[in-house]
Amino acid sequence: MNSASKPDAASRRGMGLHRFLVFLSLATLILIVAGALVTSNDAGLSVPDWPTSFGSFRMPAMVGGVLYEHGHRMIAASVGLLTIILTVWVLWKEHRRWIRGLGVIALLAVIVQGVFGGITVRYFLPPPVSTLHACLAQLFFALIVSLAVFTSPGWIEARGRHEESEGFSLRTLCVGTVSMIFLQLFLGAAFRHHWFNLVPHMIGAGLVSLMTAWTIVTVFRRYGEERFLTRPAWVAGVLLVGQLILGPSAYFLLSSSAAEPQPTGPMVEVTVAHVAVGALTLAALLVLTLRVFRVVLPQRRSVDAATLVRST
Repeated sequence: MNSASKPDAASRRGMGLHRFLVFLSLATLILIVAGALVTSNDAGLSVPDWPTSFGSFRMPAMVGGVLYEHGHRMIAASVGLLTIILTVWVLWKEHRRWIRGLGVIALLAVIVQGVFGGITVRYFLPPPVSTLHACLAQLFFALIVSLAVFTSPGWIEARGRHEESEGFSLRTLCVGTVSMIFLQLFLGAAFRHHWFNLVPHMIGAGLVSLMTAWTIVTVFRRYGEERFLTRPAWVAGVLLVGQLILGPSAYFLLSSSAAEPQPTGPMVEVTVAHVAVGALTLAALLVLTLRVFRVVLPQRRSVDAATLVRST
């Protein structure tokens, strides 16, 4: 009786951590949206000092650009607190050393992210630092999503392995696509923060679309019966269609409102949605990539799949 209950208790503890990581992933996505609202509303210096707000730690009047800028800081502080809880949790309860290491990296990343946020304010939004601040947010989001995958029941339970089919390696294709999406997010952030012009981002959009579509088609063609792989591929496909609509729409609204004294509502809404869907696309392809590495063997390592399953 006792021995039978122990795995159930361990499973519940594991599910608790997994659910917390899903919640933290959602909170981080909200933080990315809040940051995009600051940039899209030109509200980056609405609160001109840091770490104080107008020389005080008291709540300022949440009006105009202050609503976006100080709201962004409050959400960032909440994500930081949740990350501290995460780190303590994994160091205390997680038996996998590499998961504990990733928890510590997450805490260090959120600290560095806060410092970058302060530098952007104190040095009046330098484009390289503001761009790196945005990109680090995406990397932190990817790290938390990865931890959510690693603690999910589907990852932990033993699964059969598939030998990689002949042709271009799906593992390599997935890694290349995720890398290209992150590069595209960097180019988009550089454009929004007035570091690069739009041309590299437009070229990147075409390449990301082709690589994402190639990856999705390859998954369904080779492993169409493996729902562990096809589900994130479906999500990635839907998000890709969304980006193909939002990207040109954001450019059209930005161009048509260039003469306006303030950012227009539709331009802000579509641009922020474009940023959010970009982050979700990165997450979907990252989940797919991690799952491919979990169940698809490299072409030249088809040795003793059962041993590999036991070792993980």
